Amino acid sequence: MIKLLKFCVILFSLFFSSALNAVEPENIMVIEVEGEANGVIEIELLPNIAPLHVERIKILARDGLYNGVVFHRVIDGFMAQTGDVKFGKIEGYKRRYAGQGGSNYPDLDAEFSSIKYEEGTVGMARAQNPNSANSQFFIMFNRSPNLDGNYTVFGKVINGQEIVNSIKRGAMSDNGSVINPDIMKKVSIKSDK
Repeated sequence: MIKLLKFCVILFSLFFSSALNAVEPENIMVIEVEGEANGVIEIELLPNIAPLHVERIKILARDGLYNGVVFHRVIDGFMAQTGDVKFGKIEGYKRRYAGQGGSNYPDLDAEFSSIKYEEGTVGMARAQNPNSANSQFFIMFNRSPNLDGNYTVFGKVINGQEIVNSIKRGAMSDNGSVINPDIMKKVSIKSDK
């Protein structure tokens, strides 16, 4: 009888723990990748850490602005950058301009946190001004402590890191700029499906 009771307590604890840790579909961004890498990446958005950035990402995804945007800067051992909704669309893509654009929305103030930049961390790209993030973001391949506290973390990969790791790399001599880059074919919020 005691063994059965212990088993029930353990089973209940496991179920309750996983239910508490479940991510709401409203806070999961789904990226369908096409190119050398093919598959789906799911990113848990972190509205408690970076509410303004998460709100912006959801708006751009829901407006379809990320659909067809390339991974324009991909540095082996570091990160894959995408999200240039102005110059980064595969249709009419001009590599020399990719990474210089953003959305028509105003830039965002930084929402720095203590979250570490490691494999699967998703952060907002920006210019030298800490308050210049707009639409571009990057997904980490590895730990990079120099980014900690200097770039806003707004998400983390929860499924598909192997897809991230297979995104086509750019040339180190060209700061990771990619010829014939992989694309975000479609980006959505999981609750909208």
